[in-house]
Order: sequence, then structure tokens, then C-alpha cells
Amino acid sequence: MTDEGKAFLKLSGGEALMPREETLERQPQQKKFIIGIPMENDENERRVALVPNAVNLLVRNGHEVVMEENAGRAAHFSNEMYASAGARLTQTAAEVWQSDIIVKIAAPDDVETELIHKNQVIFSALMPQDRNISFFRKLMEKKTLAIAYELIKDKTGAFPLVRSMSEIIGNTSIMIAAEYLSSPKYGKGVMLGGFSGIRPSEVVIVGSGTVAEYAARTAYGMGAQIRVFDDSVYKMRDLQNKLEFRISTSVLQPVLLLKALKEADMVVAAKHSSTGHAACIIPSDMVKQMKHGAVIVDVSIDQGGCFETSHPTSHQHPVFQEYGVTHYCVPNIASRVPHTASYSLSNHLTGLLLKIGEAGDINHYILRDKPFSKGVYIYNGALTNKNIADNFGLPFRDLDLLTSALY
Repeated sequence: MTDEGKAFLKLSGGEALMPREETLERQPQQKKFIIGIPMENDENERRVALVPNAVNLLVRNGHEVVMEENAGRAAHFSNEMYASAGARLTQTAAEVWQSDIIVKIAAPDDVETELIHKNQVIFSALMPQDRNISFFRKLMEKKTLAIAYELIKDKTGAFPLVRSMSEIIGNTSIMIAAEYLSSPKYGKGVMLGGFSGIRPSEVVIVGSGTVAEYAARTAYGMGAQIRVFDDSVYKMRDLQNKLEFRISTSVLQPVLLLKALKEADMVVAAKHSSTGHAACIIPSDMVKQMKHGAVIVDVSIDQGGCFETSHPTSHQHPVFQEYGVTHYCVPNIASRVPHTASYSLSNHLTGLLLKIGEAGDINHYILRDKPFSKGVYIYNGALTNKNIADNFGLPFRDLDLLTSALY
């Protein structure tokens, strides 16, 4: 045998050429978190991020939930319900803010921001148009990881938490308008809808998104006649396909819109803008020509409103009248039905929190779930949302680059 052959046998005898088992990636162990639920400081915010059933599920999966007393009271969840579910109740917000993960509704205010500690995970709504540059700078200084509900996507590219709230808002907006329409003080003593021998109410909806869809469903169910206006024929066609009944649709042409407004008993303005600022579609001259006692629900008020006559109101003082037309312009309409809205939000959040625990930590989960990562706007002190960075003149860092460097 040649020297080369002997060398080959020696090499093979060392099992260097033997097939070996594939080396699998080591999966991180499931991690247990302390999850904090503080009371909302805004008196207009009545929702709570996690309902008692959700707390019980998280506790049974090994997580600890710390909750400020009465945090769920405005949503009609008692302290006893949370204690029975396994939550640890505390009288001070400071103790809650020592948790690994904070889940709340409104973005942290100045007092709450001071309680944030380094590397803490904050789940909340953001509403960037209501924030100022100091808000983002403070969170960046705290080296926090901040996640906005309205920015989280699912695998289809949709915004699941936004959609769930929009469904509730669409239904609720019609119920609100119906209440004021029947009021002898703010309306005309008219029942929404109609019955035999009486002309049905006229409902105008501006916009054709999720809010418009569910507002149309509710109004139709109550017997009203519905007309939808939008500047996108494609969106109106899509809305019509989703509904199981025919509605009148029209492009946003001023002459046609004015004619509809003159005949309308109620108007729901639900024109969402991707820029964060709604266009003022309906000037005050059009409002002047509407019926006295007609009702406007300006759902777009959180983006500035679709009516020139609109300005934000509160749950304590929800309406005002302009030219004899009642305006309802509360920004967070979902808080009008806080029990229902809390359940809807909690259903989404609970699943996310469980998945984060199963992933080992938030960093692994961000890498694993790219649609979810769209909700991250501050990561370890870096602003990772390009739109926010551009709007406030702050430096932007790419989240994918920041997280890929960790592993």
C-alpha cells in the first residue's frame, strides 16, 4: 500500500469522515417576567391593559403580575377579581414600575417617565401627534424598550390592535350619535332608523376603513339609510364587498357631499390619515347648512378632525353645539365602553406576553417575529421608527442592525 493509502486509512480510522448528527441551534429557556399594571393617570382613560382572566393565565404560566390598586375599577374590574386571579396588589405606583414589563394604555406621562428604569419594556399606545420631542428624549435617556400598540403588525401586514379598537369605535360611534339624536336638548327627539310609515334616518359616513365598516353595519341594523364618502374608489369597493347589504357610495366631491350633509341626521367622520394629521374635509360653511339637531361624531379628532368646527372634548364634557349642530369630539371613544375595549386589547396582549416568555426574552422575540418588531419605536436608547425620527428631527437607528449585533 502506498503512503497516500495508509494516510487515508489513518484519517478514516479517526472517524473524520464519519457522518455526524446535525448541530441544532440552542433554544433559549422560557423566562418568567414580572409584569406591572399601573393605574392610568388620565381621567379620560378608563380602559385597563389586562383583564383578570388574562392575569390568571399569565400567573399560571409562571409570570408574576403586580397591579396598582383600583387600576381596573373604571373598566368595572374590582381589586378582588384581580387578587383572585393571582395578581399582587400594591398601593403605590412606584412599586409597579419596578416590574420587568409595564403594560398600560396611555403613553407614560412626565411623572411615570421618571419611574422608568434601564432596559424596562413598556407597552402602551403612543399617539405621536400628541407627543413632544422631550418625551422621546427622556425615554431614550432611560435606555428603555418602548412598544406602541398602534404600530404592531401581524403576519398579514395589518394592525391587529388598531383594528380591534376601530371595530369597537365604529359600533360605538353610531350608538353615541343615536343617543344625542334622540335628546331633546342636543338632538331632535328622533329615533335612529325608522319603522313603517316613517322616513328612515339619514347617516353619512366620511371614510371607508374599519371604523366606517362597523359604523355602517350598526346603522344598517338599526334601519338607517347610509351614504359613504371617500376619495378612494378602491376602498369604497372593498367596503361594499365586505358588507352583506348595498349602500350608497360617492367620491368626495363638494357638491355631492354638501347635498348629503343637508339631508343628514348624523355624520360619522372616520377618515384616517397615514401622516397622523387628518385633512379638514368639511368647512364651517357646510356645517351651517346642516339640520338643526343633527349630530356629528368626529372620530378623526385624534388626528385633528375632519370638520373645521371640531375641537377635542372629554368624557366629562363630550359635546358642544355649533350652528345648531351637536359635535361629539372625544379622542378616545373606545373608553366610552371600557369593559368591552379592555377585553379586546387584553386578548391580543396576553398572547404576545406569553410568546415573549416562551422566546426567552424580548430580544429573541423581536428577532423571531418581524411584524411585531414594527411596534418597537425605542430600543436600548435608540429611536428605531423612521417617521418619528423625521418628524421630530431625532437620529434614527435601524432596529434590524441593532438586534442582529446581539447574537
